Amino acid sequence: MVLRRLVPPLLHPLRVSGILSWLGLALCLGCASPALAQAIPAVGAENEYADVIAQIGGPYVQVRAIESNPNTDPHSFEASPAVARELAEARLVVRNGLGYDDWARKILAANPMRERRVIVVQDLLGLPRNTPNPHLWYRPETMPKVAQAVAQALAQLDPAHAAYFAARVQDFDRSLQPWFQAIAQFKARYKGTPVAVTEPVADYLLEAAGCRIETPWALQAAIMNGTDPAPQDVSYQNRLLDRHQVKVFLYNQQVTDPLTRSFLDRARQHGIPVVGVYETMPEGYHYQTWMLAETKALMAAVAQGRSTTVLH
Repeated sequence: MVLRRLVPPLLHPLRVSGILSWLGLALCLGCASPALAQAIPAVGAENEYADVIAQIGGPYVQVRAIESNPNTDPHSFEASPAVARELAEARLVVRNGLGYDDWARKILAANPMRERRVIVVQDLLGLPRNTPNPHLWYRPETMPKVAQAVAQALAQLDPAHAAYFAARVQDFDRSLQPWFQAIAQFKARYKGTPVAVTEPVADYLLEAAGCRIETPWALQAAIMNGTDPAPQDVSYQNRLLDRHQVKVFLYNQQVTDPLTRSFLDRARQHGIPVVGVYETMPEGYHYQTWMLAETKALMAAVAQGRSTTVLH
């Protein structure tokens, strides 16, 4: 697993126009500066959380993302000694919870640090451990709370820049508005749209947009957890596609197998637009632009019958 240092976008307020335009980076990875010399080492167990840390912390954090490879299944991730060292040295960690990144919990427990701040998104949202869908970053209400918690943690670690972190949260919240507006527009026009999925990667977004997810939960959970689904659930999904009972088919673009590929082929055969959704934030995106692009792909599928298998 390749570790990537995340760099925040420009430090002035974000300019929002349709899909967000990030005009540049304020930091150079190879440049030394007093701010960078004292930067707080931080880790996002998943790269979408690392991206938010970077946006809130600016030059006062040095952020690493652990799960960032779009070609691997995050559910089967195994931490290396290098990952363990990164986590052990971090003073701020954001992880998902719900068993999604239990490897991080175990590493942190084995390497305690009194001043380390750990944000578990599951706890931040007040969710019980048996919450069935762990893909919390697709919930519109998740990242505003994460950003606020990150700012509070950073203010405790670096009180001199507390006002800066608070200002970045305000910028971050404003930058989410185009995504929220896109969700509201979809719901106003296409509420009740029936969709089929392979697994619950984007279910929270689909629910927020008012879609009706027709795929049995048992099938979604089996595919997500890598277990054999019940034959009757597979047959039900096939009927949804064969009888054109859904408007869109969404699949985990990062994790496919013979069964999910058979669903994908079936959808295409029957002229049902397909949308590939990502479990890990794809290269070239920030969290806001990623979520907006996924929502626009859903809109294009329903409104225009256009498929989007890869985000560009």
